[in-house]
Amino acid sequence: MSRRTLAIVLTAALAVVAGAAPASAHARGHLRTSFDLPAGFQPEGIAIGKSPYAYLGSRVDGDIYRASLLTGKGRVISQGPGTQSLGMKIDRYGRLFVAGGAGGDARVIDTRTGRVLRSYTLQTVPSFINDVILTGGHAFYTDSTNPTLFRLDLGRHGKLPKAARAVPLSGDIVYAQPGPNVNGIARTPDGRNLIVVQSNTGKLFHTTYRGRTTEIDLGGESVPNGDGLWLRGRDLYVVQNQLNLVAKIRLNRAGTRGTVVSRTGSDAFDVPTTIAEYGGRFYLPNARFTTPPTPTTPYNVVSIRIP
Repeated sequence: MSRRTLAIVLTAALAVVAGAAPASAHARGHLRTSFDLPAGFQPEGIAIGKSPYAYLGSRVDGDIYRASLLTGKGRVISQGPGTQSLGMKIDRYGRLFVAGGAGGDARVIDTRTGRVLRSYTLQTVPSFINDVILTGGHAFYTDSTNPTLFRLDLGRHGKLPKAARAVPLSGDIVYAQPGPNVNGIARTPDGRNLIVVQSNTGKLFHTTYRGRTTEIDLGGESVPNGDGLWLRGRDLYVVQNQLNLVAKIRLNRAGTRGTVVSRTGSDAFDVPTTIAEYGGRFYLPNARFTTPPTPTTPYNVVSIRIP
């Protein structure tokens, strides 16, 4: 092959490569904006990792359902223990950390096999283990009934501990009645502390790893019915479930002050509970709390562009 011919071939090859969209970009261009769940599933939590798959938990029996964001099709990958699966997060090892609701427990599940890697009894009194966040080498779980967080201290390479540690909440927060109280949980923008939302009062609290709480100054605003939280840079998104809204709050770096900059609704919302991000969109399960649940009640997941 002459040098001139080789140059032409190489130029053509480079042109093809340059004009080809990356596989991930191609896939994201065909994401489903909504998809159905099994009838009667009663979803609450959602988690999405690096791949275009959503994981959802059932309030009925704790089943874990995996759905493709490309096709909308899915299946149950892990049978529940007969109690709830609520808030959930995926770590970099492909493990799903699940809050067990009224079961008072937490589970860690292998997303590839559906196998339960470890279960933890967090409470033996009436409780509602509602949500979880992974940050700083720990998994923190909220309890909407009792003023306590529960912490799993992850070891080297994410090694799971034998037991969880209780972290009593102190400081500004006061559990009010009726509940639920503390619900969603996120890290602060600087990654040094936590943020929790108290659903029944609409207040946000800056919370240390040791449980010391300080109310976040929102300039007189609040987020009643606050449920799932999602931090994106310095923007905290709060799902206000019964109000069918997602509030966007711009925080300072420490997460001690914030300003509500927008509230986004959608005709597709039917009491969404929590939130996960993929491909420039937020995905939210419609829990339909105001609709009497039956074995045939339809449920789905909807999405919005990130405000």
